[in-house]
Amino acid sequence: MLTKSSDLSLEINGALDMLKENCERGDKIPMDRWPRYYVQKFNIQNLFRFELRDGRRLTYTVYSVSGITYCNILEFFQNHKEYEKRFGYRSF
Repeated sequence: MLTKSSDLSLEINGALDMLKENCERGDKIPMDRWPRYYVQKFNIQNLFRFELRDGRRLTYTVYSVSGITYCNILEFFQNHKEYEKRFGYRSF
């Protein structure tokens, strides 16, 4: 269970604070690398990755409605292997 004072919770909250300041702070992922799952489930128009420590990552999309910009976190990955699986990357 994740507590508010755990290192991971503090790191995620820090990342969310940074994204509130600048929602395009992460790395933009090229469209040809988007998982089909995200396109079908969330109908995304862009996709970003925010790298955390120890291979952890957040993926998110940015959109605007009536002039208000939103940053929607799609998924949190505990490690790089989970991220590779979602994106269909193969480890050799």
